[in-house]
Amino acid sequence: MAILSARRRSAAISVAAVAGLAAAGVGLAVGGASAGTVSGSLYRDPSSAVVRWVAANPGDSRAAVIRDKIASQPQARWYANFNPSTIQSEVSSFIGAANAAQQIPVLSVYEITNRDCGGASAGGAPDLNQYQTWVSNFARGLGNQTVLIILETDSLALQTCLSTSELNARNQALTTATQTIKSGNPNAKVYLDGGHSTWNSANDTANRLRAAGVQYADGFFTNVSNFNPTSSEANFGRAVISALNGMGISGKRQVIDTSRNGGAAGDWCADDNTDRRIGQYPTTNTGDANIDAYLWVKPPGEADGCRYTAGSFQPDLAFSLANGAPNPPPTTAPPTTNPPTTAPPTTAPPTTAPPTTAPPTTPPPAGNGCSASVAINQWNGGFTASVNVTAGSASINGWTVTIALPSGAAITGTWNAQASGTSGTVRFTNVGYNGQVGAGQTTNFGFQGTGTGQGATATCAA
Repeated sequence: MAILSARRRSAAISVAAVAGLAAAGVGLAVGGASAGTVSGSLYRDPSSAVVRWVAANPGDSRAAVIRDKIASQPQARWYANFNPSTIQSEVSSFIGAANAAQQIPVLSVYEITNRDCGGASAGGAPDLNQYQTWVSNFARGLGNQTVLIILETDSLALQTCLSTSELNARNQALTTATQTIKSGNPNAKVYLDGGHSTWNSANDTANRLRAAGVQYADGFFTNVSNFNPTSSEANFGRAVISALNGMGISGKRQVIDTSRNGGAAGDWCADDNTDRRIGQYPTTNTGDANIDAYLWVKPPGEADGCRYTAGSFQPDLAFSLANGAPNPPPTTAPPTTNPPTTAPPTTAPPTTAPPTTAPPTTPPPAGNGCSASVAINQWNGGFTASVNVTAGSASINGWTVTIALPSGAAITGTWNAQASGTSGTVRFTNVGYNGQVGAGQTTNFGFQGTGTGQGATATCAA
């Protein structure tokens, strides 16, 4: 979920596959030989917000343009919820699908304590010790194939809210996180926050990267959710690399977010700007030895937080970015690489988010009924809940789960369901893409809250 909002001094920044993409002959951007250190095809997330919207709105007049020019493209999947008990299984499922496709997934980690300096995207881990626990669990799900990790947007470019001791602690946390990820998957490519070309100077950026352990990473990313031209970012990246070389740190590469940098000048917030366009389509074939990839880190169509909620998908924003943009490059055959060293899944990836906790040990109900089980991950002052919905011996088309919350608990956010109420007894209903559940099958939703979630109970009706 990409939730990053509009930056100060910049415009920064949240399941169903769309079979119609292939049927419509949409070209997917595929990477080939690269001048950087990465080569191969980038993985298109089949459960991104834009893909789900296209699937749910085939008759919308904007759907074809959004489908062909945005939903067809590989974009980063964001990990921004503090969910240490489920993050490993969530990452493993995503990585497994990408590995089975022999493609390279892009993961954006956005969980650092005090992220966005308390702005529109405030949040993250409650403290840096719990952040390291979360990162360790995240790293266990990464497999052993090539993955690209965008580690903590704004964490280095935006430091105005941190004291000296807090800054030192953050730098150490980022160093440790980089080493943890590389230890979990030696083939992971990790990139740290380089801001962008109109924020901090190249020398200042290089110093911040060094303090945060870029020597252990593969390089840095720039322009995430911003609008600076690719040429400006490439020039800035070369200056940062030169400054790092002068510090004795060599061999680092840049990745550039090109998701929204193909348009004209205007209001810095994309929520209110109709002059912006999507930029270069995602690829590892950059033709530049300093640049490993052009990526869509900020998913086009997700809001900055000015007019809409930060991270929410807005079709009018997506259409504005895509309308008048060039068509994607034609489809090419995927690279003929060796299969992954671990066996790929023997079944197709699920079309709804996989359960992040073990299914209930009690048998599912008979007939057209359903059952629900809730698992709580509690921390000081708050919790997350993962809820499994299991159909009985017949498939169901729509479900409602009633959760009885302990006294004092209040819900602050929900995913993969719609909530009615925030405390006491709360009803959750399915969203468009996960209402149909096959006989004996399970779907999953979750919510986050304040107070104590332990003791919550769940019942299901179909």
